[in-house]
Amino acid sequence: MSEKIEVLTSLKSWKEYGEITLRMAGIPDYKVDAWLLMEYVCNINKSYYYLHMDRPMDKSDAIEYQKLIDRRSRHVPLQYLTREAWFYDQPFLVNEAVLIPRQDTETLVEESLKYLKPHNSVLDLCTGSGCVILTLIRHASVIGTGSDVSEEALTVAMENANRQKVNNCAFILSDLFDKINGTYDMITANPPYIPTKDIKGLMREVSEHEPILALDGHEDGLYFYRKIADEARGYLKSGGRLVMEIGYDQADLVKDILFQNGYRDIKIIRDLAGLPRVMSARWS
Repeated sequence: MSEKIEVLTSLKSWKEYGEITLRMAGIPDYKVDAWLLMEYVCNINKSYYYLHMDRPMDKSDAIEYQKLIDRRSRHVPLQYLTREAWFYDQPFLVNEAVLIPRQDTETLVEESLKYLKPHNSVLDLCTGSGCVILTLIRHASVIGTGSDVSEEALTVAMENANRQKVNNCAFILSDLFDKINGTYDMITANPPYIPTKDIKGLMREVSEHEPILALDGHEDGLYFYRKIADEARGYLKSGGRLVMEIGYDQADLVKDILFQNGYRDIKIIRDLAGLPRVMSARWS
């Protein structure tokens, strides 16, 4: 590493090094990622870069940049390297304990907001980083509870609540409903829904680095939908809604599970790509 630092000096040469390294590692957005890691490490914007691209990079920054480029070349997700992911126009802390928030999940938030009123109570199962429940609290002024089976994930969610100054959200360590009490106007969930056999076939950023606990939906990917649809009936107020993210090919199967458990007004909501992404149903 020291030899590389002596050869490369300028911001421009380090950026080119990052691009070449990531391209050779098969990273599709290698130019974007090389720049974003430089922006993160050096705390600069593009205007500064183009005015000062020939100046030497600080040695400590160069060491850190090379480390991050190396990790990204091994397909560690960019968001885990910068410890930040944007969701619904808000930055969220992320690390290897939680799934990286994705734009697809914003469809769940959009659907939930259609039914929520101030001071409604919302339980968010499998809360992970807390991106769903904290966004609903900010935009609908609801009273929120986030639960997760992972203590490490809840630590991330609580840190995000602190950063966003969200005070009216409780976090509970619970395997689905095991430690949950009371009833709610809405229950939201982005549960694990990848069939076990399909996980290895996902992109390396997901299969090798995101938490398997948050991905694995057991044999057919529907295990958690069956449990949630069954048990949520005891925790939803009459007329309350259950809103869940689903896999793009699971809509009919999850709809059938909900109908058999007595839910009505079942809706399938598509994401921006036109794929079925969210299931919304009323409990009466």
